[in-house]
Amino acid sequence: MITIPQYGLIFVTTIVAGVINALAGGGTLLTFPLLLAVGLPAVGANVTNQIAVMPGFFGAALAQLKDLKGQERRLALSLPACAAGGLLGGWLLIRTGERLFSELVPFLILGAALLLAAQDSIRGWLLHRSTSGHIHLTDAWLILPVGLVSVYGGYFGAGASVIILAVTGLILEETMTRLNAIKQVIGLVSGTTAAVFFVFTGQINWPVALVMMTGSLIGGILGGRIAGSVNGSVLRWIVVVVGVILAVVYFVK
Repeated sequence: MITIPQYGLIFVTTIVAGVINALAGGGTLLTFPLLLAVGLPAVGANVTNQIAVMPGFFGAALAQLKDLKGQERRLALSLPACAAGGLLGGWLLIRTGERLFSELVPFLILGAALLLAAQDSIRGWLLHRSTSGHIHLTDAWLILPVGLVSVYGGYFGAGASVIILAVTGLILEETMTRLNAIKQVIGLVSGTTAAVFFVFTGQINWPVALVMMTGSLIGGILGGRIAGSVNGSVLRWIVVVVGVILAVVYFVK
């Protein structure tokens, strides 16, 4: 049984994760292992976490509404694929089962941590590309890549924000701030469809989810408001180090 102090720790950690998700991505590397530590089974922890981070994406998208102006067409094209991908990812998670998913956990955490570690390189490449001559790709090119990323997001999600930034930056000629706003919406839509599916699986720990949803919303709003002015590099590297350490611990177990 989860204690009151543990609920408090979950709440505070989720606020921090919401800020990190809005700034850089990778908040799941904090919240998911914490849920495992307080006794939730692996699939139940992942499902509960998926539900809980959705308000954070909503708050971040709300805080960056100004950066979404003029992007309605490309979102209309890509969001159906995001919704379908999130639903497929959620279905795959439940089909995986507790034992196999538990065995995959250290690989997923390590992979997400390494992806976050490479984010500066990815962003540098995107910025270089945006200032050099290149072939312009139409908005329709977003559909398949973001759909595939959304499958991963529905299945686990940690590091998905980095992939979304890379995919959208490859296709769209936009500033990083506006790409970040698109990332919030894609994460919200793909995660919400997966979350709706999870509601009917009976795997969600609702008391924990409600505490985390509140913290996620607060963190998402805070992170979205400062997304254009704060470098999330320090927070991201903290998450990377924590993620690698946790992956090693789970490999040892």
